[in-house]
Amino acid sequence: MSAEDVEDVRREISILHHLGDHPNVVELIDAYEGSKHIYIVMELCKGGELFDRIVAKSHYSEKEAASTFRTMMRTVAHCHNLGVIHRDLKPENFVLKTTADDSPIKAIDFGLSTYFEPAQHFHDIVGSAYYVAPEVLKKEYDKSCDMWSIGVIVYILLGGYPPFIEQDQKRLFYRIRKGQYEFHDEYWGGVSKDAKDLISSMLTVDPKKRVTAKDALSNSWITGSDAKLAAMDLGKNLEEFKKFNAKRKFKAAVKGVTAANMMKKFVGGAKGT
Repeated sequence: MSAEDVEDVRREISILHHLGDHPNVVELIDAYEGSKHIYIVMELCKGGELFDRIVAKSHYSEKEAASTFRTMMRTVAHCHNLGVIHRDLKPENFVLKTTADDSPIKAIDFGLSTYFEPAQHFHDIVGSAYYVAPEVLKKEYDKSCDMWSIGVIVYILLGGYPPFIEQDQKRLFYRIRKGQYEFHDEYWGGVSKDAKDLISSMLTVDPKKRVTAKDALSNSWITGSDAKLAAMDLGKNLEEFKKFNAKRKFKAAVKGVTAANMMKKFVGGAKGT
């Protein structure tokens, strides 16, 4: 490990300690540093990825999506209140503690997270392409980039597909910078106005005008009638969601195989291939 890698791992350990015993943040059990390696013992989460659990459903409603969003927002608000910005919020980084239906959702992978001070801005590009905020691409951002990423996730939770889709990364980043997305009536016609308004407040290009985690938690979509949300069935969108999730998992598998083959080629061997 390089000195920079060691510093990154130490920062992640420090942040997990700092975030404390939050029900929706993966728990750091212990950490050990040897002469060549740092060993981290994390809480066991055996329920799999959140998105995989949704795919397994035969019925899916706005009520369930709103409940998931509420948990994500409470987690982000906790991080921001303690001066931590995650910087890599994406579906893969929300997992389930157990296989039970009422399992807690856990945010994981704080490897790109960092501490921040009020009014502090960052300039390094981090995160994942589909979920990265436009200001991150401009290398001038703060904690509000997390809210954009959650906005993308909630768009997928409700619509079944990402708001920004392009095969060409240059074109993808152009659309993100411009905030070019829409609510296609075929999939969004039956979604409540409150939900779409909330997503729009998160996918706002100007971070100064973007909703905060605290304000999002008091949004009418969260505080409104559960009975009303429960009536909003997302059956057709769930089918799109399943297609998107399958593609996402396939791309991750291909990336993993490619990385393993590269290691085997240049290092001389790789385990688990």
